[in-house]
Amino acid sequence: MRIAVVSDIHGNVRALEAVLANIHNRAPDAVVNLGDCVTSPLWPRATFELLETLSCPTVRGNHDRALAEPAETWKTPSVVFTRDALTERQREALGALPPSLHLPDGVLAVHGTPASDTAYLLEDKVDGRLALATADTLGIRLGDTGAELVLCGHSHHQHVAADRSGRLVLNPGSVGCPRYSDNDDRLLNEAGSPHARYAVATRRRSGWSVELIVLEYDWTDVVEQASRNGRADWGTGFLGR
Repeated sequence: MRIAVVSDIHGNVRALEAVLANIHNRAPDAVVNLGDCVTSPLWPRATFELLETLSCPTVRGNHDRALAEPAETWKTPSVVFTRDALTERQREALGALPPSLHLPDGVLAVHGTPASDTAYLLEDKVDGRLALATADTLGIRLGDTGAELVLCGHSHHQHVAADRSGRLVLNPGSVGCPRYSDNDDRLLNEAGSPHARYAVATRRRSGWSVELIVLEYDWTDVVEQASRNGRADWGTGFLGR
């Protein structure tokens, strides 16, 4: 069993196209999407329409939920732009996504943690930065889940870790927004780059193995699209400058 895991696309259809081409070459058994699909000053509707053609299992991220909530609830620039770019049907479809999915072979898919779409599973906030959580903390956050493999996103940090009972947790990283470019809680992300990230998890007799994949693509168009949509600041943040 081989699963391609994508997360935090954030409306970057160019990065998504590069990832999907790479996934096609690897021919996994399934593709799983961990949410935060379209929010950005980029190509929200085009990204939604491309994802819709895939019909892959998808969990709801906090940004997907926000787009279906009343407009006054979330007023960050990217959420406002994205809400206006989507149809009512598209916003409702994102809000109706499940907060978690139990998949075959003992796999649990969430966006943040099993209990929250805004909390981090693999990291802690320390002095304005994300630091890796301890195995004990990870076990507490996993709670009583019996999953052998837990898939999570939200932090945009590509990482794999296990708690003391051996439950494996995989964050595939962000497909389309590896840095925090439009976040009220601006955490420093010193390890980021504009590359598109995803992961492939393979179930073997002895357990799960994971490939963390980092792809170069032409992100010049991403920066230019943000500028065309009045968000040159987002493009600068995307490049980490």
